[in-house]
Amino acid sequence: MNNSHSASYAAAGVDIEAGYKGVRLMKKHVERTMIPGVVSGIGGFGGLFAPDLSGMKEPVLVSGTDGVGTKIRLAQLLDKHDTIGIDCVAMCVNDIICCGARPLFFLDYIAIGKNEPEKVASIVSGVAEGCVQSGCALIGGETAEHPGLMAPEDYDLAGFAVGIVDKEKMLNPSQVKAGDVILSLPSTGIHSNGFSLVRKVFNIEHAKLDEWSEELGGELGGVLLQPTAIYVKPVLAAIEAAQIHGVSHITGGGFYENIPRCLPKGMTAKIDKSALWIDPIFRMIQRLGNIPEHDMFNTFNMGTGMVLVVAKEDVDKAVAALNSEGEGAKVIGEIVAGDAGVELL
Repeated sequence: MNNSHSASYAAAGVDIEAGYKGVRLMKKHVERTMIPGVVSGIGGFGGLFAPDLSGMKEPVLVSGTDGVGTKIRLAQLLDKHDTIGIDCVAMCVNDIICCGARPLFFLDYIAIGKNEPEKVASIVSGVAEGCVQSGCALIGGETAEHPGLMAPEDYDLAGFAVGIVDKEKMLNPSQVKAGDVILSLPSTGIHSNGFSLVRKVFNIEHAKLDEWSEELGGELGGVLLQPTAIYVKPVLAAIEAAQIHGVSHITGGGFYENIPRCLPKGMTAKIDKSALWIDPIFRMIQRLGNIPEHDMFNTFNMGTGMVLVVAKEDVDKAVAALNSEGEGAKVIGEIVAGDAGVELL
């Protein structure tokens, strides 16, 4: 019999038993993510994973950590918590694939004002779905109840991923050269950055989130909450099939900050704006917020969630590999000599 109960702690606002119930409810979601290499289930002091190193000459572990930012406020306002975990996983795994790493496992951290087991399980269901989409395991996590520090309905979500790549296959900026072609992979909307500006533009606390918008082709709340695309499987397929010289995840800082991160000094990404997919939500934000175009491209992904820099002779191979994984790709520019970093023409 489990006699773990503290009436004194409960009187202070922390319900240990609610935490246990949350773990029980989330187990079915975690089980979906189990892959070869998982040594331990959830509930231990540490998550255990034994990676398969066969065929690797010099394995390198790659880690990434992130949260979801103020997009969580949308989930709270809509009382929909089963997709925000996908965003959390995406923000981590989409980063580590930029050096060619394959995600192995993920851990999450939920801080919540009052532990509602069903809500926590719903959040974790999204985390598990993100792990399934990226082919990694959810091997642990933590839920911390913060009475007095957070309002009962408030929560925050963060996590981290660990991946692996053979050192000789790591992507680095030195591989990029003039003449390389730039491919764009479409985003699923805003993803998980820029939401402080989004909330200001739409006056989100008072917006009609359930109102249908012809311009957006959906309800405003649903469009804003659409989860971040996970690019792991298509990008890794492209890396196997073609000479991929650089990969950049377009997150906070948009084009201007993220694309130069995969470029060496003396190289510039020359991008044709007319070739871009620009989702209607970005046009709406720009119009309603009276935001300069430069600021839009320096804040949002503008419809491009990931950029791949590909050897010119391998463009068709890369596109075919991406298409085989259900990921449409489009040529949006090329690499040229110069120190501008990014030129949008």
